[in-house]
Amino acid sequence: MEIDLTTCEQARQTRDPRFDGRFFVGVKTTGIFCRPICPVRLPKAENVIFFKSAAAAIEDGYRPCLRCRPESAPGTPAWCGSSTSVTRALRLIHEGALDQSSISALADRLGITSRHLSRLFQRHLGASPIAVAQTRRLQFAKKLINETSLPMTEVAMAAGYGSLRRFNDHFRKVYDRPPSALRAGTRQASDGRLSIRLPYRAPYCWDSISAFLAKRAVPGVEWVSDGRWHRHVELDGQVGHIEVSHSEFEPVLQCRLDLPSTAPLYTLVERIRNLFDLNADPLEINGTLAHDKTLDKLLSENPGIRVPGSWDSFELAVRAIVGQQISVSGATTVMGRIAERFGTTVNGATLFPSPERLMRADPTDFPMPQARARAIVDLASAVAGGVVNLDRWVEPDALRQSLVAIKGIGEWTAGYIALRVLSDPDAFLHSDLVLLKVARRLYGDQSAAALLERSAGWRPWRAYAGMYLWRAAAQLNG
Repeated sequence: MEIDLTTCEQARQTRDPRFDGRFFVGVKTTGIFCRPICPVRLPKAENVIFFKSAAAAIEDGYRPCLRCRPESAPGTPAWCGSSTSVTRALRLIHEGALDQSSISALADRLGITSRHLSRLFQRHLGASPIAVAQTRRLQFAKKLINETSLPMTEVAMAAGYGSLRRFNDHFRKVYDRPPSALRAGTRQASDGRLSIRLPYRAPYCWDSISAFLAKRAVPGVEWVSDGRWHRHVELDGQVGHIEVSHSEFEPVLQCRLDLPSTAPLYTLVERIRNLFDLNADPLEINGTLAHDKTLDKLLSENPGIRVPGSWDSFELAVRAIVGQQISVSGATTVMGRIAERFGTTVNGATLFPSPERLMRADPTDFPMPQARARAIVDLASAVAGGVVNLDRWVEPDALRQSLVAIKGIGEWTAGYIALRVLSDPDAFLHSDLVLLKVARRLYGDQSAAALLERSAGWRPWRAYAGMYLWRAAAQLNG
């Protein structure tokens, strides 16, 4: 996103929530930066400066506002669709790639030079990769300080600081005070679980995404009950439990986590954000899709539909293979049997089997056609051996090519895996039978080629168009 001074000033003056997190406002007279919705008295226009990201503001010497808490803004999606390298680099940074490594090592993983990576970050985010990584740690730590009663040592470790000293030094440098001075008497839930709020940009169709996940939840591993999503997770041989619900009163998802360790907390929260597509920007997505009159009608009828990500990429890939040529409910039943047959049970909780476990399985033990069972075993071997990389930072085309090289995995299956695992906003399954059927009813398109040609006008948000068309198909059949 390029900074449009006129648009930013209008959004600041009106405190427009649609622009929350899309840019930040630095106040020259105080040295503080805020969200555009900050409730404080508006400073004069000549005294403000706009930043593309919180990292850019901090790198320029501005301190985060303690009133509007920039760390509580929705995720910044301004770079989405503008640079594949930036997108992949940010995903690696969010996985901790710069916590113990260098920019050169990060650039090597992306296949570009560190100098070029730094130029891309300055162009798209207004800050260096190191500044982005440091701000990521700082903002998550600040969130834990405000929303939990975790000891400061655990906050530091969960945010990826590596040591309490680095944690304290960074906070003193940015906030000009120690971390303990920022805690406002928060308390943990009475049952001992952590409670964390994850913001999003409205509108958000919780009913749609929770229903989607409920139909595909692996029995015993994941479930939706009373409008709340639940999941068992394994941490170093111990089991934790995560619950996510939707707030009726403000644009946040409420997460409650019962974990044996808080060390991987940031990674778990990022998984939740990815699964529920919390970084999506309806303003930008709708601005493109609404040019299509049919989609514009669907957008108004079902505002805020998101593209569900995946919690476990290997589990999702297995699900895609299982789901070939059978119903959604049938695939869910088979996934439950696979988890029961090959998974592990810890303290009564079922955990989906790892690639290493399934690669040793006998295809005849799977409750499905042997060709599909063999594809699952071969996929498990490829993932365990590093031939197929299901990490979120992998390029979509590279992932698809590695998947279709496995016998039994076709273009549709590979595309669906890329859509859910990589959260590729432009992934589009133009050969999907349901999409073709609804396209014939809505547009008169008779072929996959015609639908693919039509979808060019929906780029780079074709994944969202696909979700709206799937939703329309369900409503037409209902």
